[in-house]
Amino acid sequence: MSFLTRLFGRDRPREALAPLYRAIVGHARDPRWYSEGGVPDTQDGRFDMIAAILSLVLIRIEAEGEAHASESALLTEVFIDDMDSQLRQLGIGDVIVGKHIGKMMGALGGRMAAYREGFAPGGDPSEALARNLYRGEAPGAAEQAFAAARLEGFAADLKTTAADAVLAGALPALA
Repeated sequence: MSFLTRLFGRDRPREALAPLYRAIVGHARDPRWYSEGGVPDTQDGRFDMIAAILSLVLIRIEAEGEAHASESALLTEVFIDDMDSQLRQLGIGDVIVGKHIGKMMGALGGRMAAYREGFAPGGDPSEALARNLYRGEAPGAAEQAFAAARLEGFAADLKTTAADAVLAGALPALA
């Protein structure tokens, strides 16, 4: 039993969140992010896109307060399991995987903080996106505007989607 599970309890098995995580990854793999949004089609770019969508979903779940804290923790565990598996498939050994996962979790936490502020009412996501989605090397203005508008629309639609629907994997469509 993981530390997060012991800390928050487990009202729902981790496997129940697999459809939500698959939907997050599906949204992050949409080719338009890379072709029209200028997100680098690299391992780092794909990680950054998953982290962006996951962050917005976690922020949405967080808005429910303690009611869904365990699901938020479990969804994070599903992400960790996926990243662990991806690293191992790349040939990263046991000794180093933990360090990489730690860095990824730190990156996810930083992105959540930046996106929480940038996508808040009155916030400006462009700085958060330039720093986190594009790692300081923002593409052209049109590409960055495309990604910002698309993520803003997704975040707004998430706010109006019932938490239980989100947790079941029924994410709003991308514009």
